[in-house]
Amino acid sequence: MANHQLTSLIRMANQIAANNTHIGDENAEAEMVANHLSKFWARSMKAQISEYLNQGGDELTPIARKAIGLMSSAG
Repeated sequence: MANHQLTSLIRMANQIAANNTHIGDENAEAEMVANHLSKFWARSMKAQISEYLNQGGDELTPIARKAIGLMSSAG
């Protein structure tokens, strides 16, 4: 079950990142995604995706990786 949940979080983070590529600036896109995750994801979801990134985060898109890194460093 935990693996399914992590797969869902990865998919959602990548989709949120993909929906913000219209901005055209990678840093601004990552900040928007990080803001969204911080506001709307439960603490447990943020902890799980942050831990996944710390372990390599291979399935995350570059924008999702950057956003999760920003979110993690912000607290």
